[in-house]
Amino acid sequence: MTTPPTILTFGCRLNAYESEVMREHARAIADGTPTVIVNTCAVTAEAERQARQAIRKARRQNPEARIVVTGCAAQAHPETFAAMPEVDQILGNAEKMKPETFAAPPAERIVVGDIMTVREVASHLVSGFEGRARAFVEVQQGCDHRCTFCIIPFGRGPNRSVPMGRVVEQIRELVASGFNEVVLTGVDVTAYGADLPGRPGLGQLVRRLLAAVPELPRLRLSSLDPVEVDADLLAAIAAEERLMPHFHLSVQAGDDTILKRMKRRHLRADVLALAAEIRRRRPDAALGADIIAGFPTEDDDMFARSLDLVDEAGLSHLHVFPFSARPGTPAARMPKVRGEVIKARAAVLRARGEAALAAFLAGRIGTETRVLIERDGFGHSEHYLPARVTACDAEPGSIRVVRVTGVEDGALIAEERA
Repeated sequence: MTTPPTILTFGCRLNAYESEVMREHARAIADGTPTVIVNTCAVTAEAERQARQAIRKARRQNPEARIVVTGCAAQAHPETFAAMPEVDQILGNAEKMKPETFAAPPAERIVVGDIMTVREVASHLVSGFEGRARAFVEVQQGCDHRCTFCIIPFGRGPNRSVPMGRVVEQIRELVASGFNEVVLTGVDVTAYGADLPGRPGLGQLVRRLLAAVPELPRLRLSSLDPVEVDADLLAAIAAEERLMPHFHLSVQAGDDTILKRMKRRHLRADVLALAAEIRRRRPDAALGADIIAGFPTEDDDMFARSLDLVDEAGLSHLHVFPFSARPGTPAARMPKVRGEVIKARAAVLRARGEAALAAFLAGRIGTETRVLIERDGFGHSEHYLPARVTACDAEPGSIRVVRVTGVEDGALIAEERA
């Protein structure tokens, strides 16, 4: 009997989806060798360090296993992992998604193609997501933008989209398998459809799939680029109650000079206008954002504008990233902020984000919400707030209507509605 592969996943929701695809493919490994697949992330130097640490630990714990390294870090820096004696094979991001890659060990140790030449994305049906109550569906790959701090386009290649019909087919399959919540994911998900006939956008995709799969209770979106949120998507946000009211924006900074040096396509005013427009159409919406602390040349005043943006835009779900120079990017050559300053600014941003989230949590006391149960009475509400439902024995993946009675340790405390 073939031993199921062990998969260690780092980074984004897209990687989580791709790990499940690889899990399906790797079941077909012909010789039955125990296999550990490390699906890496390249967004920060710390992410790559954690991947290398995990590889060494996997080898200590599995001396006889075949260790396969893939993902964005492997695509962008295959030589780094080739220098590790613990690694048996290195696969690029395109190669890892091909079932034939796993049918037999590749003849070469490093199988990493030119990701920039890839022009299509193959959607893969997966039977389930091990240990997860929600499912992720890839609708888009790659990125055509060149933010000065980001190496991800060189790990993922150009923008390319999955046709709508294929997305609908996959979601129907997942709902039939028992999933009640699906997350649409990609590298630049709001760029969806730019390469398809007729250029259908993300908003059109959302409305079509919710109409085509009426039995899907909950749909979420991964990170949205503010400049790409168009009228169709705003209309979907307003009209589709099954589209969950939690929207995460790829903001990165609150100062216009820094945004320009990052080569972002929005300004501070654009973020504030979008936040106001989303709330006008969906008054209960929860907004989150990615913000980088200590981007090169950032001074105290510039940082203060990023900090103030948290309150001004009403951001309750903050992802803070201390700036990490990625070799080969323009930002890596810019005048750096001292490491201790970066660390201190990140801590201040996180504290502001924690205070905003605490206030949002407190504001939910006394309200009703629906919680997707993930394990042992714990799950997430429609606003993606962690919630503990007292005396709940519901199966993972089920949705419960609850009344929020309090907040404890950063989570809603709720009881099922009688």
